[in-house]
Amino acid sequence: MQTKPVLTLDDVNAILDAAQQEAQANGWAVTVAIADDGGHLLGLRRLDGAPPFSADVATEKARNAAIGRKETQVFEDMINNGRTAFVTAPLTALLAGGVPVLVDGQVAGSVGISGVKPDQDVQIAKAGVAAVA
Repeated sequence: MQTKPVLTLDDVNAILDAAQQEAQANGWAVTVAIADDGGHLLGLRRLDGAPPFSADVATEKARNAAIGRKETQVFEDMINNGRTAFVTAPLTALLAGGVPVLVDGQVAGSVGISGVKPDQDVQIAKAGVAAVA
């Protein structure tokens, strides 16, 4: 039988705190979503000034990074580089800003960010992941 890493509540809080610190240090109003390896929401933090819709988008980015087992930038790049049929996949928010949390090569969960430019969303997500990786 195999074992797998999982995110604990302490991990979720560490990711949320680190992502919030990165966003606030840059003056960015975003939503941070954390999901488990199956894409189920474990934590959500919408910073002051973040648009309400960013909560749904961040959640979906986290979900897609978890179940897709890769950064959501990969999906956005596929679509932008001509694989337009991928937009019909049963997923939403196939946009940059979702980053998996990898432990020994296995997905333990993921982080999704929404609210600023794609590269800034990714920067915040990776700051969150770095808190536990």
